[in-house]
Parts: sequence; structure tokens; C-alpha cells
Amino acid sequence: MNLKSLEIWFLTGSQHLYGEATLKTVAAHSQAIVESLNHSPSVPVTIVYQPILTTPEEIQKVCAEANRRENCIGVIAWMHTFSPAKMWIGGLKILHKPMLHLHTQFNRDIPWSEIDMDFMNLNQSAHGDREFGFMVSRMRLNRKVVVGHWQDPEVLEEIHIWSRAAAAWHDWQGARFVRFGDNMRWVAVTEGDKVEAELKFGYSVNTHGVGDLVQEIGSVSEDMVDRLCKQYEEQYQISDSLRKGKSRHQSLRDAARIELGLERFLEAGKYKGFTDTFEDLHGLVQLPGIAAQRLMAKGYGFAAEGDWKTAALVRAMKVMATGLPGGNSFMEDYTYHFEPENSMVLGSHMLEICESIAMGQPSCEIHPLGIGGKADPVRLIFSAPAGPALNASMIDMGNRFRLLLNQVQAVSPQHELPKLPVARVLWKPLPDMKTGCAAWILAGGAHHTCFSQNLTAEHLQDFAEMAGIECVLIGKHTNLQHFKNELRWNEIYYQFYF
Repeated sequence: MNLKSLEIWFLTGSQHLYGEATLKTVAAHSQAIVESLNHSPSVPVTIVYQPILTTPEEIQKVCAEANRRENCIGVIAWMHTFSPAKMWIGGLKILHKPMLHLHTQFNRDIPWSEIDMDFMNLNQSAHGDREFGFMVSRMRLNRKVVVGHWQDPEVLEEIHIWSRAAAAWHDWQGARFVRFGDNMRWVAVTEGDKVEAELKFGYSVNTHGVGDLVQEIGSVSEDMVDRLCKQYEEQYQISDSLRKGKSRHQSLRDAARIELGLERFLEAGKYKGFTDTFEDLHGLVQLPGIAAQRLMAKGYGFAAEGDWKTAALVRAMKVMATGLPGGNSFMEDYTYHFEPENSMVLGSHMLEICESIAMGQPSCEIHPLGIGGKADPVRLIFSAPAGPALNASMIDMGNRFRLLLNQVQAVSPQHELPKLPVARVLWKPLPDMKTGCAAWILAGGAHHTCFSQNLTAEHLQDFAEMAGIECVLIGKHTNLQHFKNELRWNEIYYQFYF
């Protein structure tokens, strides 16, 4: 995705009370801020200046146009002077795009020896933004508030983070996700209300029988398979048995055919992600392993066992992280290491961990799976590097969706894992193993997550604010008793307001 093709409109409020000369200065200041934002490497999207807004009609018109423009993903609002907030009611009532309220002023410093009432009348953001802020709060509208001078690096970083969240929210609107087969039998947390999700999030989830996919896979030509197998050999450390002329080369060709057919199916249906399940593989030679890994690396969302909520979340987090170093992947808390003073989680899955989080060049291997009743699947094997990371899980709580976050510290493997033929990550949950895991359990966190090396809690918190859903963070300051109280308070809040 090219984030620069997406626009955030810069809306500046004022009024005619101050005269045309003042309004011209307001416009010039607003244009200067927009130009500076567009030249900042911290802002990944395009900021678009809009003419100064001084009447209810102008405000309503620009909000309606922002809704209509497909590549407008949100608005930044700033009150340079005092802009009576009743003028904003009509526009805010119809605005459907995310909003950031920038509480700034053009000048950084007070000109101590020269300040007069003309300066005061021009630079009134200190109370003009409060007037606007009251109306947004009075209307119970979600937004992000960023405070500080517009050239401050911290302010630019907050705008940067919010704009990435807005890009992901924009990507969800009208998105389509496909499930091949149904949910894994008897599993609870991967289920959910797909109708409510479409109402709340804007994306749809529909099922295709795996036979529809098998038909597409069967139409893949031998030449296409040849080319993809050659790519595998160029990009990965290929096991000798998988090479051309060797005993398991046909398995590599089968895996390539699955990847090509699956990608073609997704492209034809305009799907942005998918799920599958090892309980429904009828007609497939092997469970898609390397196919899911490589398609995630291309930006598709994925989750196993029919977990459509996580597949959609993986896609959103990949969009948010566009262009950032590091990766995002479907993940599962698989097993624990309970060594005193060195407890950690080993995260993995049967096959499907995205190569974007790999440390070094992955190896391409074939091993038995033990479940699913199909031929041995081809997969990429690697470990992930150490560093700060994040696990995110979307949960259907019945009366609401909850986005649960856990800040973690990924660690390098301290031992070789010669008999574990899957991609894997080791991490230590914050604030510590006992508190982090207990809090996750108390919040109803799923065993499936999206693991991120390049997004922060703030990205996901901004995203949840846009979606209007609960967001709960487990981090370095988490206290278990306070966390329990937060969950209880949230329960009351969402029962009362939603």
C-alpha cells in the first residue's frame, strides 16, 4: 500500500468577527502548517489544506465532502482563533471519518516585549480549541487530542501514529475476508458475531467451501508452478529433498500450486485475508503452510481454524505498519518456559507464521504434521529476533468487541531447537510472566493473536478509538487488582452506553 495516496484533510476554524485581514493571516498560517507536515518524514500520508471554515454551511459542506472522497481517511481539526462551536454541530453530526483534534498554535513562544491585543485576538487556540473540544465531548464523539507546538517531534509522532491507524481503519471499510470451511469444531474464542462485526467494523466475512479453492488450485499451470518453485530456491534455504529431481520435490510443487491457486482466488474475490482449518482439507494435498506464510508477507490477513477476527486484525496491523522495519504475523501462545527468574512464552503455530518477522533467511523444509490426515506440508522455518514487541487479540465479549494488548519483550533463543520444525518466537510478557498471563486470562484473551515488531500500543489504542470499541492494555505498569477493577468498570460503561 502507498500511504501517500491517502489524504487527511486539515480543517481550520475561525469566524468573520476578526475581519478579512485576520482571516488571510489564519489561512497563511494553516497553509504553512500543512506544508510543513507534508515535508516531515514523520507523516506517512498526504495532508490536504482546506479553506478556512467560518460558517455552519462551510463546515457541513467540507465534512460531507470528506465522507464522500474515497481517499480521504480522516480529518485534523484546529481552531486558530475562537470558532463558535455551535457552527460545528451540523458537520460533526454527519462526519464519518476519524478525527484528530490538534491543540496547537502557530507561534511557539509568546513575544514578550511586543505582545498586544492584536496578537492575542489572532492567536486564540488556547481557548478556541476548548470551545471546539466542549462540543465534540458534548456530542460524545471519539477523537484523538494532540497537544503541543506543530513542529514538536512528539506532536509529529502522535500524528504519525494516528494517521497509520486511520489508514488501517480506512482499509477495513468494505473489506472482504473469506473462510475456507468453518470454525474449528467446539472452539469458542475463534467464533463471533460476523453481522455485528460488519456493522461495527465495516468488513464482511463469508465462507466458501474448500472445494471452490481446490477448483482454482487445479487450474494452475505447470509453468506457473515451475516459476514459483524457482523463486523458493532463490529466496530460501531449501532442503535438499525438496530440490528438483529429489525425492520430495513433488511436495514442493504441490505447495506452490496451493499458493498460486489461493492467491488467485483471493485476487478474484477482492479478499484482503482468509482463514482455513485442518479439519476441512477435502481435495487439498497438504495443509497450506508456506502459502499462508508468503501471502501474509504480501499483506494478506490470515488466521487458522476459522478465526476471522484475527485474520482481519492481522490485515489491519499490516496496513498500519506499511513501510516500517520489522513485521506483523498471526501468532499463538503455544507453550511456556517456567524457569524461575527467566520465564517466557514460546509463540508459534503448526505452520503459518509470517516470514516478515524472521531473523535471517528462512529455511524451506518438509516435515510431518501429525494432524489433518494429509500429506506432509512444506513450510518456512525461522526464529524471530529479540526486541520490544506487542501481542494483540480481538475478542467478541457478547455485548461488545474488546481489543486486548500485551506489551512483550522478544528474546533470542538460548538453545538450539533442532527438532521443532516450525517458525517461532520467544517473548517475556510485561510486566512479568505471572501478571501478564493472569491479566490476559482475566480479560478473556484469545490464544490467537497478531504479533507485531513495529507497532506500539498507541497505534492500536487509536485504532480502537476509531472503531468505538473497548481497548485494554497489559504493560509494564499493570497491577492485577487495578486491572480487575478496570475490567469491572468497563463492563458497567459498555452496558450503560452501548
